[in-house]
Amino acid sequence: MTAHPADPLLSSTTVPELMAAVSAATATGAARLAEATDSHSTATYDDLRRSIESVSLDHPLGDFEAALDEVDNLWLSHAVWFHLPRTAAHLNCPVAVPAVAAEALAATVNTSVDTWDQSTAATLIERQLLAWTGRQIGFPEGADGMFTPGGTTSTLQALLLARDEALERSAGSPGAEPRPVRAARLRILASAESHFSVVTAARILGLDDDAVVIVPVDEDGRMRPRDLRAALCEIERQDLTPMAVVATAGTTDRGAIDPLSSVAFACQEHGVWLHVDAAYGGGLLTSHRHRHRLIGIEMADSVTVDFHKTWFQPVSCSAVIVRDPRTLRHCTHHAAYLNPADTPEPNQIDRSLQTTRRFDALKVWLTLRSVGADRIGDMLDTVVDLAAEVADLIGEDPRFELICTPSISTVLFRWSPPDGGEADRWTRAIRRRIWDSGQSTVAETEIDGRPCLKFTLLNPAATAEDLRVLLDQIHEAGLTVSGAGAPADVNGAAADSSVITSAGVIA
Repeated sequence: MTAHPADPLLSSTTVPELMAAVSAATATGAARLAEATDSHSTATYDDLRRSIESVSLDHPLGDFEAALDEVDNLWLSHAVWFHLPRTAAHLNCPVAVPAVAAEALAATVNTSVDTWDQSTAATLIERQLLAWTGRQIGFPEGADGMFTPGGTTSTLQALLLARDEALERSAGSPGAEPRPVRAARLRILASAESHFSVVTAARILGLDDDAVVIVPVDEDGRMRPRDLRAALCEIERQDLTPMAVVATAGTTDRGAIDPLSSVAFACQEHGVWLHVDAAYGGGLLTSHRHRHRLIGIEMADSVTVDFHKTWFQPVSCSAVIVRDPRTLRHCTHHAAYLNPADTPEPNQIDRSLQTTRRFDALKVWLTLRSVGADRIGDMLDTVVDLAAEVADLIGEDPRFELICTPSISTVLFRWSPPDGGEADRWTRAIRRRIWDSGQSTVAETEIDGRPCLKFTLLNPAATAEDLRVLLDQIHEAGLTVSGAGAPADVNGAAADSSVITSAGVIA
């Protein structure tokens, strides 16, 4: 590769430069991945900030290999590696090799899947994949949808459709009031453990501050159908309009799956749109052993599926699937320079909140065509089994307290101080100490107002032994931050209790 190529743009004449650059970048990333043994580096925020702020973007290096080396030092050497078995904090998954290859293909062509004359066959591939996903859900033939960057956007689009369906119905009633007045009466019902994106969507859609009505959950974190029915009746008694119910198939913390059939029947009784947020649990559609946990999802009006979670795809890759394709008309907009109304081919801008969109469907397509949906389901089954096994380990270990039985692949627990003291005060310090070690990651959250630790298991290559090692690290961290012992810390160095504050936070 020349140091200063005459033309930096991709074209038929710069194909050799493309192949060299992609090969070099892939080799650099692969080398880091192959040698990675720790979750991430121990560099601090200040360390990384100083190194990155020292780079002047006004003075280019003028050489791709030098720039790649710089990126390797600035980012790759400090990246968080989600393919490692003890990286267990968040809903980030190891990714399928065909999907990574598809990302390079999509970037090479630079397709925007918004109009036919920018995408051609890419539009048809995307539409075919959306229809296939609808069939997996159990929707009738003709179900449609749209790819989005993530579950937050998918839920926003679903609730926009629900809002406009509700407003359209009320506009046809005798003596209908102006749209703003009718919109002020709209209410969304969601469980106490639903994703924050429901509230975010309500705000973006211009609904009132109290538009989201919280439905209580049972001891397993699942929406109570009886309370849902009572809330629907109360909303109607107040002359308000229940616009949508959001059920969750895989809450972020517990992985809880709401009783979808019971919720769906309640929605049908009241004529309310049902959206199922299956961003996390949607991968169960590919599982032969656990697909039954989603019974009732086929009764929804719309469903969020995040392929970049339990389908082992790179971010970003989500979709909202709708039962009735006609509801997508609420997203339609025409612009003479993009999608003239008389064009015979399909334009995806007619059904999306976005204009320019990446061809994210390609990575799912290439994965399905390479390894198949059954293999995805098998990998997900593996992590579901692992979560159950790890929960059993924790339940039998006096060093820890298991919070609840896993529903999908998250495991919630607390460290138990050996002196029987209060556990809650040490949770954050333990998580921070594990993070600072660089070896592993564990998440923290709150359940019923109390802090706890969380494993989010999405790596089929992880084993119970890997998590047993992480539990040992957590126990050692707990002893150190609480001052209950002076063992070696998780880096193998002697603990320095002087850095522990009275609140249990590392200073």
